[in-house]
Amino acid sequence: MQGQDGERDRHGARNGGDRSPGTPDETSAEAPTGTPAEVPAGAPEGTSAGAPAGTAAEVPPGTPLATPGPEPRRGRPRSAAAERAILDAVIALLEAGEPLAGLSIERIARTAGVGKATIYRRWSDKEELFVDVVRDMEPDDPPVSGTEGLADLRVMLESLRTRGLAQRSSALLHNIFAQMKSHPKLWNEYHGTVIAPRRLAMVEAVRRAVAAGELRDDLDVELIDDLFVGPMLVRTVHRPDAPLPDDLADRIITALLQGLAPAARV
Repeated sequence: MQGQDGERDRHGARNGGDRSPGTPDETSAEAPTGTPAEVPAGAPEGTSAGAPAGTAAEVPPGTPLATPGPEPRRGRPRSAAAERAILDAVIALLEAGEPLAGLSIERIARTAGVGKATIYRRWSDKEELFVDVVRDMEPDDPPVSGTEGLADLRVMLESLRTRGLAQRSSALLHNIFAQMKSHPKLWNEYHGTVIAPRRLAMVEAVRRAVAAGELRDDLDVELIDDLFVGPMLVRTVHRPDAPLPDDLADRIITALLQGLAPAARV
């Protein structure tokens, strides 16, 4: 699992201040006092408010055209503290033994000390919220250059290893993943917003490595990607007792580049 956002802003909700309960999401600019009279319907173009119908407004020569003022600010920024409270509330409920399926937005809002509207301004449903909870608990995805091939592949493989270590060391995170897989809607949301983009990023890194002459160009790039990712997934997911040494990513890359055929006998 990989992503590129340290301070994530998927829902535009990581910065700024929140509203007090009951305050609407967006506040419109106050109308100025003294609303001008309406222009009569059907009046010729250029007729000013208050002028007799059919009379064009007189504009002195050289008068500059009016320019629109700055757009009014729409609402106040959302609160990072409120979002942190919501994420922490979900984690606290899960740590207390509440199953994912049993958590409601009402319960989460009450635990976080916010209104339901505060949650729905950030997440459209529970699935989106739970995915962000998981991403918050996992190690941050490291940045990649986006221009290198094998170098970026190594960074992403190492990130996969560190996430595997995090799942092994956190019973809660391990339990959440187990529950997610039994809830198709939640798992599909996680796969679509987290796993799929990470896989695409690795495939693109393979393409760059092929274009740079670092990998052979007569194989399907998705097969090459599977050859790199497969050993790490086996170690991190399918063999929870297998060691995950610091140099595992380098060993996988070296083994693939050198091949598995025995060295030629002299």
